[in-house]
Amino acid sequence: MSFLPVWPLASNALFFFGFLLFCGALGGYVTHRWPWLPSITGFMLVGLLAGPNVLGLVDYAALANSRIIVDVALGLILYRLGLSLDIKQLLQDRHLIVISLVESSLTFVVVFFGMDLMGVHGLAAAVIAAIAVSSSPAVLIHVANELGASGPVTERAKSLVALNNVLAFLIFSALLPLLYNEAQAPLATILGGPLYQLLGSVLLGAGMGAALHLAARKTKAAHQYHLALVVGAVAFTLGAAMTLKLSTLFAPLVLGIVVRSIERTELIANLEFGPAFELFFIALFVYAGANLHVAEMVQYAPAALVLVFGRSLAKWLGVGLTASLMGTPRRQAATTGLLLIPMAGLAIGLADTTLTLFQLQGAVVSSVVLAAVAVLETIGPPISAKALRWSGDALRPDPTYEESESVPTPKA
Repeated sequence: MSFLPVWPLASNALFFFGFLLFCGALGGYVTHRWPWLPSITGFMLVGLLAGPNVLGLVDYAALANSRIIVDVALGLILYRLGLSLDIKQLLQDRHLIVISLVESSLTFVVVFFGMDLMGVHGLAAAVIAAIAVSSSPAVLIHVANELGASGPVTERAKSLVALNNVLAFLIFSALLPLLYNEAQAPLATILGGPLYQLLGSVLLGAGMGAALHLAARKTKAAHQYHLALVVGAVAFTLGAAMTLKLSTLFAPLVLGIVVRSIERTELIANLEFGPAFELFFIALFVYAGANLHVAEMVQYAPAALVLVFGRSLAKWLGVGLTASLMGTPRRQAATTGLLLIPMAGLAIGLADTTLTLFQLQGAVVSSVVLAAVAVLETIGPPISAKALRWSGDALRPDPTYEESESVPTPKA
């Protein structure tokens, strides 16, 4: 009977997108019963329960088939993060650049020597340290939107997260020639590969950003089409990056930065995505929960815990002390550093890139980074929510929250 489906049933991306959304929405609803717990935690918990590690309703092959959905979600999130970084304003705010450079350098050094103490040496330790510089835009944007947070801490944290991801990609690109050389690749690959990835991603993001800005100007009288233009531009950038073998993480970030930097009047840089954007967050974090590799987490737990603790302390102290010395109120300085602790999308992407290109180094890098991401994505959302409540930024009124808590501040 050819009209009947073949058993076992074949999976497809649309089926799993619906599954991720349906289950994730239920998980998010459950967490709303506890106002202190961000909904991201519920999304990830549902993914973990449904994934290969617990109930096995979704296996790793099915997750791989639905990867395109996660790529689009992460691309849109990175685009939105790029919008928080205006190059013109950044050049005027030298303090932000200094804070980012100090914090990123401290993070790299602390993680590198921490990995060395745990038996991960040389280039593997350097790549892990480079990846550790990155921060999760998805957690910050989602928690800030959920709490209705607005103010200097929220805006500065978004800019610092964007800078973190740019610096992480640049450091990673600088290490690629050394990795290629160790793998005995041809000279053309050693020199050309990293340059092509970096410059190609920048040119693609910048070119698409200019095209999006031009299209928005031509259609400024028809605002109803702007959201479609943005989603189309991000999807086109991701597709072009895949075809051209460029970075699907860095190109959409550059796209957002360029749109913000070249707009003189508000067209699409301040476009409200609306409640529908929550769909992408749900899919991303349910996928992240389902894709946790528990066996690797257990095997590399000591190194991952050193990475988590060293990185978190470096980012908190790096931002807190530097910003305080530059005149930022200590409460704002301390809470801004806490918002950089989550790590996810770019870290996973760079770890996967390392594993694809360099099997020997990549196996260690991927295992340690994925184990650390699992921990940071679990503790990161509650820490971010607490930090925003402590920060003094304006929040959406929440009658269930007690205002009597105090914030820990690093001492200069």
